[in-house]
Amino acid sequence: MTHPFIIRPLLRSDHAEWRVLWDGYNAFYGRSGSAALPESITESTWERFFSASEAVHALVAEDDGRVVGLAHYLFHRSTTRLNDVCYMQDLFTAESRRGLGVGRQLILAVYEAARAAGSSRVYWQTQVTNEAGRALYDKVARHQGFIVYTHEL
Repeated sequence: MTHPFIIRPLLRSDHAEWRVLWDGYNAFYGRSGSAALPESITESTWERFFSASEAVHALVAEDDGRVVGLAHYLFHRSTTRLNDVCYMQDLFTAESRRGLGVGRQLILAVYEAARAAGSSRVYWQTQVTNEAGRALYDKVARHQGFIVYTHEL
C-alpha cells in the first residue's frame, strides 16, 4: 500500500533536510569519508537547482512536514530523438520511509515533469547490487540490457 506523500519542487528552505538525504545518497554509492564529494560540488549542485539557466531540477517527497526523499533530473539532447530526453540522475529515500512508495511517487513525478517538458523518455542507472531499487525499477520501467562504461578525465 502506498502512503500519500507530497511531491513538490525543492525549496531553499529545504536545504538542511535535503543535505541529510544528499549525504545519505552519496554514502550509498561509496562517496563518504575520504571519498566524499568536495563541498564545492555539493554547493554548486544545490545552487543549480535554483538557476533558470540550468537543466538540472529537483523534486522532494514530504511527509508530516519533513523532506523524506529526493529526485534530481535533467534534460538533454539525444541523437535518436527530436525532443530532449530526461535523465533521472539521483533518487533517494530516507531509510525510515523505504517500502512506503516514496521512490515510486518520485519516479512518477519525474515522468510527469518530463512529459510536461516535451520529453518522450526518462532513463536512469543504478548499480547491479542495488537489489531493493531494482525491484522497484522493474515495476515502473524496462531494463534494456545496457551496460554503462565510464572513464574519468
